[in-house]
Formats: sequence, C-alpha cells, structure tokens
Amino acid sequence: MGEAQVGENEYRSRTFHLENLRAFPAGVVETLSTTFSILIANRVFEAGGVAKATLVALPSLGLLLSLFVVQAVRRTGLSANLMLAVIFGISGVGFTISSFAGDSFAIYMFGMVVALVTLTLNLPLFSQIYHSHYPEKVRGKLFSITAFMRKIYAIGAAFLFGWLLTASLNNYPLLLQLYAGSSFMMAGCVLAIEKVKLSRSNKVRLFDAFRHTSENHRFRRLLVSWMILGIGNLLSFSLFVEYITNKEYGFDLSENHVSIITTVIPETCFFVFVLVWGRLFDRLNFYLLRCILNAFFAAGIIFYFMGDGLWALYLGIGLHGVARAGGNVVWSLWVTKFSDAEHVAEYMSVHTFLTGCRGVIAPFLAFPLAAAFGPFWVGALSAFFIMIATAIIMKEIKLKDQDLSAPN
Repeated sequence: MGEAQVGENEYRSRTFHLENLRAFPAGVVETLSTTFSILIANRVFEAGGVAKATLVALPSLGLLLSLFVVQAVRRTGLSANLMLAVIFGISGVGFTISSFAGDSFAIYMFGMVVALVTLTLNLPLFSQIYHSHYPEKVRGKLFSITAFMRKIYAIGAAFLFGWLLTASLNNYPLLLQLYAGSSFMMAGCVLAIEKVKLSRSNKVRLFDAFRHTSENHRFRRLLVSWMILGIGNLLSFSLFVEYITNKEYGFDLSENHVSIITTVIPETCFFVFVLVWGRLFDRLNFYLLRCILNAFFAAGIIFYFMGDGLWALYLGIGLHGVARAGGNVVWSLWVTKFSDAEHVAEYMSVHTFLTGCRGVIAPFLAFPLAAAFGPFWVGALSAFFIMIATAIIMKEIKLKDQDLSAPN
C-alpha cells in the first residue's frame, strides 16, 4: 500500500471519528429549527405570524449567504476548517445572547438572527471536506452513519427539552445555553479535522460559481426541479409546528406532545432509515432515488395536513421523517456526483444559495396562505409542486451516475 493510500485512509478514519463526535452537539442544535425556536416564540413570547415566519426563514437566509462564504475562503486563503470554526463560534455567541433575553422578545430575536443565520453557512464547506476525505464508493455510507448518530442525540435532546419546557417555560434560557455550548463544541471538532483548502484567488467574483449552471445542463435542470420541490416542501415544513400549536387549527397539545410529534417521531424515522438511504445513494441511480424520495415527501404532507385525527399527524410526520433521512444524504452529497474535485464547494454553494432563496420566501407565503385558506390547501399545493418537480427529472432516470459530471 502506497504512502498516498495510507494518508487517505488516515484522513478518512480521522474525519469519520471526529464527525461522529460532532454528531452529539449537531443533534442537539438541530432540535432548535425543527421545533423549539417556534415553540419558545409561541409559548414564551406569544409572537405574531411575521416573527414566526422570520424564525423559520433565518436558516434559509444563512444558506443564501453561504454562496459568499466559499468565495471568502478562496479570497482569504483560510482553510475550510478555520472558517467553519469561526461560523460555529458566532452561532454560540448568538445563542448566548438569546439566553439572556428574559421577557424581551427583541433580544431573543436578535440572538436568534445571529445564531440561526450562521449555523447554515457551513454546508458547502462540509461538502468539500467530505469529497476530500471520504472515498466515492463509501461516501454515502460514512455520511449516513454520522447522520444516524446525530439523530439519536436529537431525539434525546427533544425529549429532554420538551420535558423542561412542560415543567416550566422559564427553563427556556437553559435550552439556549445548551445550544450555545453545542456550537462551541462543533467549532472544536472541525478544527481537529485534517485541513482542507481551496485554491486561492485574488480575483473572486461573488456570483462566479453560477457559471457552472451554464456549463452543465444536467446540473441546471436538477436545480430547477429542486427549486420547485423545495418551495413545495418548505411551504408545509414552515407550518408543521404552527399547525399543532395554534389553537385556531383545532389542536390543544402540551409542549411535550408537540415535541414528540414534530421532533421525536420524524427524527426516530430518520435514524431508522438513514443508513438504508446512505447505501442506496452509493448504489442506486441518482435520479431514481430522487423520485422515490419525492414520493415519500408528498405522501407525508398529504397525511399530515389533509388527514383527520392524531393518527394522520403521526403517519404523515413519520413518512416525512423517512423522506428527510434520504433527503439529507442526497441534499448534502449530490454535488459530489456532478462536480470535479476542485469545484465541489462552488457547486454546493449554488445549491445552498438557491435553497436559501426559496427558504426565505416560503415561510412568508405559508403563514398568510394558511391564514387565508387553511393548512389543508397549503398541503395540497405543496404536494402538487412536488409532483411537478418529479416530472421534470423523470426522463433522466436511465442516465448512469458516472455521466453526471460530464459537460453537455
């Protein structure tokens, strides 16, 4: 075995172990955007619709801005690791600020803006790390194992945090302090991973990464499909918590019950199925896998918003959790199939930028639409968009994965 091969195996093993360590704080932090940022806003501060839509949109704003993070790394010459540590450190500061809000919703929102925006800036840089340190044949498998661990911790955190808020809403600062500590832990983990650097350039244009959309037709077509799919999915996702915490829609559930429905059930389904999806990502035709996932997303939304009774909520959110398990693998790694090694982060930054665009818009559409027409029709519209997105890419199912990155 050559020295290069030994080095690659060492980097893979080290990255894998550190990512599994980072899975603990990452799982804790994930519960914020799925449940607790809105739950705290609803129950502690009695926030209005615009404020809640803003909280849902903040992570997407971070995705939008992530396009410029990649360009900043190229311009400054910083390693992806150091930039990630800075990002997680700022998130920790934001959570700390919110934990001292007391009765002030303005302070809570300021801290949440800082924390939730910065948390999602990291994703293109992680894609570059995975491409650099994980071999293509097992990339989905290694990523899914870490995701599996992350969801176990997320489920435990959801139970604990739901119990704490049910006991007393005054416990919310403790939750935010735990989120802050988790962010600082993630910063330490990424600094310990073998450094990954992008080619430095002193002539970086902010939107330069979008040139790949004109050079790669399949990349462009998939981005269009994903935009339609994402809008449909995010319209419903924005309302998952609102639907069962706003008494106007007919539910009167405890904080702990809300946490079980919106976090524990989908996260349990996520960790049960994520290993399966990870292996399918390595072995199955990419477009076929994407279409299967779309079907699960649509079914989950239909049951959740268009079903009748708690059983429909459980089934719908469960199906959505199964779909999110595969969606997380595909969303995080698909650019590694479409891009050469040097431009993975740029491809991903275009994807996250567009994800951020739709994520910022969707909540501000979802809440007014739900108020005007009801969640039932928002769910129907979401499922319709997902079906359109699927139809756009179905003809590509016969395409082999090794042909995806070829210019056309």
